[in-house]
Amino acid sequence: MAVNLTIIVITQLLLFLVGLLYIKWHINLKRWDKPFFSALIINTTWFVISMVVGLTIYSIIGQNLFTDLLIIVINTFLGFGILIIIYKNEWLRTLEIVGLAQISLFITSIFINFLFDIIDIFLIEGNNRLNGSKFAFFLFVLIFLGMTVFLSSWGDKIQLVTLRRVVVIVSVIPGLLYLMGAFVSQQERFIANFPQILSISFIFSIISMVGAKKIAYKTIPIQKIREHIILEKNKPLLKVTNLKVYYPLLKGMLKRKVGEVKAVDDVSFEIKTGETLGLVGESGCGKTTIASTILGLLKKDDGEILFHDESIPKELTSYLRQKIQMVFQDPDASLNPRLKVTSIIAEPLKNLLGITNKMEIRRHVLRLLKEVSLKREHMDRYPHEFSGGQKQRIIIARALACNPELIVLDEPTSALDVSVQAQILNLLIDLQEQYGYGFLFITHNLSVVNHIAARVAVMYLGKFVEVGETDQIFLNPTHPYTQALLKSHSEIDPFDQDVKYVLEGEVPSPIAPPPGCAFNPRCVSDNRTPECEFELPHKIKIEEGHYIWCVNPPTGFDVIEETE
Repeated sequence: MAVNLTIIVITQLLLFLVGLLYIKWHINLKRWDKPFFSALIINTTWFVISMVVGLTIYSIIGQNLFTDLLIIVINTFLGFGILIIIYKNEWLRTLEIVGLAQISLFITSIFINFLFDIIDIFLIEGNNRLNGSKFAFFLFVLIFLGMTVFLSSWGDKIQLVTLRRVVVIVSVIPGLLYLMGAFVSQQERFIANFPQILSISFIFSIISMVGAKKIAYKTIPIQKIREHIILEKNKPLLKVTNLKVYYPLLKGMLKRKVGEVKAVDDVSFEIKTGETLGLVGESGCGKTTIASTILGLLKKDDGEILFHDESIPKELTSYLRQKIQMVFQDPDASLNPRLKVTSIIAEPLKNLLGITNKMEIRRHVLRLLKEVSLKREHMDRYPHEFSGGQKQRIIIARALACNPELIVLDEPTSALDVSVQAQILNLLIDLQEQYGYGFLFITHNLSVVNHIAARVAVMYLGKFVEVGETDQIFLNPTHPYTQALLKSHSEIDPFDQDVKYVLEGEVPSPIAPPPGCAFNPRCVSDNRTPECEFELPHKIKIEEGHYIWCVNPPTGFDVIEETE
């Protein structure tokens, strides 16, 4: 009976963790922040009540299919009530969330019970019960680990072989599973022989680590390793500091300078490997100017652009043209209609990598097309024979041809259908996960930014008005312009009855911007004061990594940087 109760408690604990991860996924959290605490409260309450109810029913009736279904029904109503009380959600949406959660938890519990049944098969009577469970876990985990590594993408295999952090995680988990199996099978012998079991667990972890690395190394295509660089994630890639780009206003036959347009005015940001920075704002705010300056298409008037902690020269070298690539907005304008796909993708291979052999070029082109889910028969077709989504895939393949590290994407999905947009976004996410690319993603579509970006920078008339992580921007928008953008964002949701907000007025002319805060003429914030008409915005810290530029800081926040 003690072992059965232990199994039930362990099952409930695992279901508790699964529930937390499910809620995190359902409300689209990218990190544990304020909404996590609501999820924690809900799941903790749900966990305690459901475990007490489950243990009570099992002790009275016993464990069978009827009691499992009874507990599911009870837990559904419990979760429904808890969500209604804490979130005050509509009942139909709440019932949908709870129902999906219960189904996923029930499937998980079946899988966990199946594992324990596997252990019972190997449990041998007498003093060898513990050894039986050791053998069961060793066999099961080894097979599971080996299949997982074998079926992983080769980019993940390289991460496993080269990164110590990944190796440690992979090696520790099997050892912990071994300890859990030994504890579940027989607690008394587990405590008495703990030093020996711990030593065996450590040896088991080492064996698992060596085996996983061997499988990974043996199944990596060596030719692809030579052709690609897998970037270690979360390392400094691009740093832009106080960037200023001004367009001169010329007049007369002598092209005399009479003024300037401050297209980008004192902008700073960073991008790390494996990270996506979303750059959003209305047309004409300076987003594409930033991208063109990074690529060397425009000259900066002031500021610094560092790539791998080295300053980017005014004219990009061959190395930087290879490592920084761009995907443009219009796929039709980006492809030469007179060239076949092979010739289009071969341009960077010839000009930047120096590959001239025709057979070698076709092999590279075929590999790149497969990376973007296109086929061999597409190699010898012209651009007009493809759909919009396929054309954008060809452009992405061309950008990947010379092994870039930073890819600038200027509205890559705006000209595509919604279903095709999702395919392109998922393709970009998969490529970033596999190779560790850094993305500067420029778009007007807030849903796209929420889906793909880790951090967001909101621009207005050449300046940043709010910068932060995606959850910070979407869950706690602080600047009036960001709030207006999110309120004016239209999304099909039958449960959302809020009236959308539309910004009034036009974007001021960048030739003659308004004095003080540039957003002042259109601002409807309650904090708006006469000072907004002549004072420049100050940099204000909302929380770690979350900043706004505003004349009047929100209540409880202080100015951390005065604007000159």
